[in-house]
Amino acid sequence: MSTPWILGLTGGIGSGKSAVAQHFMELGVHLVDADHAARWVVEPGKPALAKIVERFGEQVLQADGTLNRARLRELVFQDEQQRRWLESLLHPLIGQEIAQYLAKAESPYAILVSPLLVESGQHRMTQRVLVVDAPEQLQLQRTMVRDQSSEEQVKAILRVQANREERLRHADDILVNDRDLAWLNSEVERLHHFYLTLRGGQP
Repeated sequence: MSTPWILGLTGGIGSGKSAVAQHFMELGVHLVDADHAARWVVEPGKPALAKIVERFGEQVLQADGTLNRARLRELVFQDEQQRRWLESLLHPLIGQEIAQYLAKAESPYAILVSPLLVESGQHRMTQRVLVVDAPEQLQLQRTMVRDQSSEEQVKAILRVQANREERLRHADDILVNDRDLAWLNSEVERLHHFYLTLRGGQP
């Protein structure tokens, strides 16, 4: 059996990439979420967690021994050097986790979902990139409703994520999600049928 090719799926906050990912899964496509991999590599008992504690002390642990993400985020966001150290520790490990999970795929193609597909360089693990895009005003509205957050908070997140142009520059396929869910699902199905005709992600 030929090895599945890898589709990278990304999109800004509130673009609807989770809904798109969900429907691909319902269609039987093997899917790995980079956010989940990022959590797996720092679970208790994993070497990465021990290294983080060694560097920052017990203050980065919750009472139950799991990583206190909020505390760690505070520490590294104030200090560029610490942030780089953390990224150089975690990015390769996250990459390995993702690769292992993708290797288990039995569908003709597999999907790597990552909000930071472009920024983290994870797009290099894929043969094709699908960007879910939405007008910024719609992203703002959706995210404010979903996360109960203020417009300022959402705008701050939008600024950190790769700008739209940068993301779209890496896209082989763009799905503009500005209608209802039924329409979105039909677009996913259309793409899925197209992807099944591809070898190695290219026509």
